[in-house]
Amino acid sequence: MTESDVLAASFEENRSRLRGVAYQMLGSLAEADDAVQEAWLRVSRAGASGVDNFGAWLTTIVARVCLNVLRSRRSRHEEPMGVHIPDPVISRADGTTPEDEALLADSVGLALQVVLETLTPAERVAFVLHDMFGLSFEEIGPIVGRSTTTTRQLASRARRRVRGADVPAPDPDLGRQREVVDAFFAAARRGDLEALVAVLDPDVVRHADGGTAHPEATAVVRGAAAVGRHALMFKQPDVRLRPVLVNGAAGVVVNVAGQPFAIMAFTVSGGAIVQIDIMADPDRLSGLNLAALD
Repeated sequence: MTESDVLAASFEENRSRLRGVAYQMLGSLAEADDAVQEAWLRVSRAGASGVDNFGAWLTTIVARVCLNVLRSRRSRHEEPMGVHIPDPVISRADGTTPEDEALLADSVGLALQVVLETLTPAERVAFVLHDMFGLSFEEIGPIVGRSTTTTRQLASRARRRVRGADVPAPDPDLGRQREVVDAFFAAARRGDLEALVAVLDPDVVRHADGGTAHPEATAVVRGAAAVGRHALMFKQPDVRLRPVLVNGAAGVVVNVAGQPFAIMAFTVSGGAIVQIDIMADPDRLSGLNLAALD
């Protein structure tokens, strides 16, 4: 094998992990793939001569690419307006694939991804690399262009914002999660608001992202009664639900009149639904490979 062949093979061994790093930083599957490809172009041009830890070196390259993407979003004023639900990682209801697991970084749910969208680019990179992937602040500092002390402060500030958002830890039993979600939809089908409220935490939060096509659907709804009333739409006879895992937790694909309408992710904690995240952006839905779930 030539040196370039060895380099390519080594890169492929790390591709899934690098894609996971990029996804956690960007919240976009397409942009994560682009970031990994850009990293490969940089690596193939530079070579790896003198590199001791190839995996760590690749991670820093991908991180720099992602930081540029995050900063570019801000410079073009592309920060999410209102509610923005990151791209969901959708798996069959019977379990995630190894490829999906590589994206999920210790099963980081969609609820936490929503919070990560509120961080500054440098905060997000520092938090993801340190808290999710275990890089030291000495390694992260050069990536974000800050001293070790300042980088530590960036991660600490991000951590406080994540904690302040009070992202609940989901119940570990997927079977129990599914029971609660099934009870939610069964009550909605019956039009039973009392039963709906019974499976919702009193302070439940519902985030919905309709994208530019449906800005009227983009909203945050709080409280069991209000969220329950929104769920009554599932009484409609042309609504079909497909159980899936969304970022490793119980969720559904909602089809209306035979077409994908939304992805719903549920955070079930303490036996009740504490958060619902809905991605109903038709442009992004069309880019998801839902046929792969068959």
